[in-house]
Amino acid sequence: DGYSQLSAYERKRLKNISENAKFFAALKLHESAARLHQIATKRQSHVTKRAKPKKAEDETVRRRSMRLQRVEPSGIPMPEMPAQPEYPQVPAGPLPMVPEDQMENSTLAEDLLATWMRITDILMTLSRYQDSLNSMVLSEDNIKKVVKYRVCSMAIHPSESIVFVAAGDKFGQIGLWNVDCKSEEGAHVFTPHNSPVSCMHFSPFNPAHLLSLSNDTLRCGDVTRAVFDEVCRSEEDLSSFDFLEDNASTAILGCWDGNVAVVDRRTPGTSSELSADIGFTRTRTVHVHPVNKQYFVAAGSVDVCIYDVRYLKSNGNKPVSSLKGHTRSVASAYFSPVTGNRVVTVCADDKLRHNNNTGRWLTRFRAIWDPKQEECFVVGSMARPRQIEVFQDTGKLLHSFYNLDCLGSVCSINVVHPSRNILVGGNSSGRLHVF
Repeated sequence: DGYSQLSAYERKRLKNISENAKFFAALKLHESAARLHQIATKRQSHVTKRAKPKKAEDETVRRRSMRLQRVEPSGIPMPEMPAQPEYPQVPAGPLPMVPEDQMENSTLAEDLLATWMRITDILMTLSRYQDSLNSMVLSEDNIKKVVKYRVCSMAIHPSESIVFVAAGDKFGQIGLWNVDCKSEEGAHVFTPHNSPVSCMHFSPFNPAHLLSLSNDTLRCGDVTRAVFDEVCRSEEDLSSFDFLEDNASTAILGCWDGNVAVVDRRTPGTSSELSADIGFTRTRTVHVHPVNKQYFVAAGSVDVCIYDVRYLKSNGNKPVSSLKGHTRSVASAYFSPVTGNRVVTVCADDKLRHNNNTGRWLTRFRAIWDPKQEECFVVGSMARPRQIEVFQDTGKLLHSFYNLDCLGSVCSINVVHPSRNILVGGNSSGRLHVF
């Protein structure tokens, strides 16, 4: 109560000093206890005066405690304490990112740092990718009826200077459209097939070649010779194809009866080299791994399996891997474009909380990877307003392409340019929409 005029801080400070004095007294350190007791019992003045600085000649020798002199209260010198370790000083400037326990060998930390870099790159890349998606728009000038009937397949030329698109329809027509040409001469229709053009690719080895597949034939449209060559003719109904090599000389073909076939364009004739039963009742799409070309993924009724083309035989083929979980009909399956570490499928069980029930009047959806983005794919949508959706491989919806004035139909078939920010959507009336 005698210190009530002091601040709370001062009262707490004196209490601590008093408790310390009792502690030292218990240890019988009489001198220290007496000194602390003197400080604790000294009344503090209400006004704190600033002490005048002492002149150098008036300064007395600073008192050193017995602890600092390393002398016990009895006057017996204390034993020497071990010297404290001296840590190296960190130099100024950039420093290598090397863990403390691996100064001589930093390879063990490379996985950790690589993981950090990878997850950072993914976030940065996705951010830039979303910016590019937001910059893509649809205008009336970039909408055109290119084929007469329902679009069943599309391909986009890899040119970086001109947007050139091919579309195949339900009755064997192929429409070619120079999107940059705004006159009527910018698009023309050809009829190289008698049945739906279910799959098309520009050759990765020679973009002057457009390969197209219908039920009974695989053809190569060669613009240098202005002819649609017949590469393969089959008694089995063909559904899809993909190149087995970068030079596009060989291809794997899927058949509607469930088989697959291997075609070599360098051999004479129009028959396949091999027909193999892979155990499917129906094969809708086949797609070759982008890195390990010996593997291909096939999608069928409820089946999605990966096979090694080197071990294909007429019967008794076993998959390298089976991708389980589909409960209804599978429309497509494609490897991711860079590493092939992922496979995206479209199934009538409406996964991704996505409505895939197109009905009989719409071409079935096929989810396709963006060739520029390993983790993202594009797929048509039944949602209103009509739109084309871009998903991350986690199932997160990244972007929806729509235009209330210009897009009023479902775009079942879509294609993305391999190097430019261009997306083309095709609908069931033969109309193409270029974002």
